[in-house]
Amino acid sequence: MSGAARIVVVTGGASGIGEACVRRFVQDGERVVIADRNLVGAQALADELSRLPGVMGESGASVEAIAIDLGDEASVAAAARDVEARVGPVQVLVNCAGVLQRTLPPEELTLKEWDIVARIDLRGTYVSCAAFGVPMAARGHGAIVNIASVAGMRSGPLHAYGPAKAGVISIGESLAAEWGPKGVRVNTVSPGYTLTPALKKGMALGTLDHDLMIGSSAIGRLVRADEIAAAVAFLAGDEASAITGVNLPVDGGYLVATPWAGYGGLRRPA
Repeated sequence: MSGAARIVVVTGGASGIGEACVRRFVQDGERVVIADRNLVGAQALADELSRLPGVMGESGASVEAIAIDLGDEASVAAAARDVEARVGPVQVLVNCAGVLQRTLPPEELTLKEWDIVARIDLRGTYVSCAAFGVPMAARGHGAIVNIASVAGMRSGPLHAYGPAKAGVISIGESLAAEWGPKGVRVNTVSPGYTLTPALKKGMALGTLDHDLMIGSSAIGRLVRADEIAAAVAFLAGDEASAITGVNLPVDGGYLVATPWAGYGGLRRPA
């Protein structure tokens, strides 16, 4: 990082990819706000990181936690006002907050579950972008990175999650064009199979197959959460100053590897 520490808000920052993003931005010397529905977990992470050398020190880095519920626009608006009033103008927003869904066929996937996924993952991302992005646009500067998924780019047994993440990609493209003339860049990162607590739980329950996931990866392994965070930090930083409206898959080559299945799979080393 160069220059003064930026104020960075990470929604869903208490765990998984969000936590990895928080750790990366703190490491880079930024002033990070962990915004999560799980305030206890967010505060515990903030307390841990505050004890690291350099945090709360001369680097300008800091970290704190606030409560936010992306399913409740009043909660999001209140969080945005709170950060602006107490911490300062937000320069970077990373939307990681989201929920998963069970891999159910349509006859078993209730509309209640479908609506929850759509409300948090799609509507919540837009609500958060609006709450934090409108002030950015008014000031003429800012960067937003939304977390979607390769599930939003390919077919799968995720009839709520996949469409919601496809919508997140579309939101990023639309807002990039809307706010680009006002100095705000909006980009999307679409992770593939990433080693998070949620993925590990899926493997333990048998919903996800470790060997099949490895087999669908061009690099022959799963993605680490810190690798997603590195892509997010790049898109949020000055080195990406001419990049907006992109959807960057960080998937270990899942998108390019899977079509090879019909030809017998990838040519792995002997």
